Amino acid sequence: MKDLLQLVRSFLFNVQMYLAMAVIGLGMLPFALISRDAAYRAIHAYCWWVRWTASWMVGLRSEIRGTPPDDEVLIASKHQSFLDIILIVSVTPRPKFIMKKQLIWAPILGWYAARIGCIAVDRGKRSAAIKKMVADVRSGSQVPGQLIIFPQGTRVAAGVSKPYKVGVGALYKETGQACVPVATNVGVFWKRHGVMRRPGLAVVEFLPRVEPGKEVSKFMAHLEEEIESNSNRLMAEAGFTGEGQHQAG
Repeated sequence: MKDLLQLVRSFLFNVQMYLAMAVIGLGMLPFALISRDAAYRAIHAYCWWVRWTASWMVGLRSEIRGTPPDDEVLIASKHQSFLDIILIVSVTPRPKFIMKKQLIWAPILGWYAARIGCIAVDRGKRSAAIKKMVADVRSGSQVPGQLIIFPQGTRVAAGVSKPYKVGVGALYKETGQACVPVATNVGVFWKRHGVMRRPGLAVVEFLPRVEPGKEVSKFMAHLEEEIESNSNRLMAEAGFTGEGQHQAG
């Protein structure tokens, strides 16, 4: 009965979350088309709405640890579900993403992604995608801000291993920007797929930045160790004992 009640609450939360995206996104669209700052305000308002409603509708509180960057840097994050995106974006002033090309055509989401300077790439053409990422980031036409990239290339369930892709290393080397690793445990409570949202404390933690100049192979090894070890620590803190198992409070 407890799980059934949580499932109903989760369903209602998900419905209002997407309704809020439409209301805020469409309501702010005329202002966002005129001003990029208005687009950021709309995006931040939506992220904070999701965090707030999750806290009382499904009992899923959220916390940011470490220092979110406000300068022009790369952010390399563990990606477990939509919630880690929400948390990171809620506290970064000018976020933008490396995203798959198809999302640009998504209503509302795609419009705002284009407005804030997200970089669309074809993940099926790896070498071309890396070249395009580097060229777009180095191009003067790119909007300054915090470029968020997921080194594993996709959402990865809590407790599952997946190799890190070289794209983030290429960006780090070619742009000469610092990189801020980010660890998370959100997948313990909000999985990649499905309706259920579990109660507990979802955490995103900004780790010490990696300054420019490291050899790419050493950078990649350091990045993976930092993100994976700290994500494992956060998941253990949340009571995670294996795929699909946790003891959230």
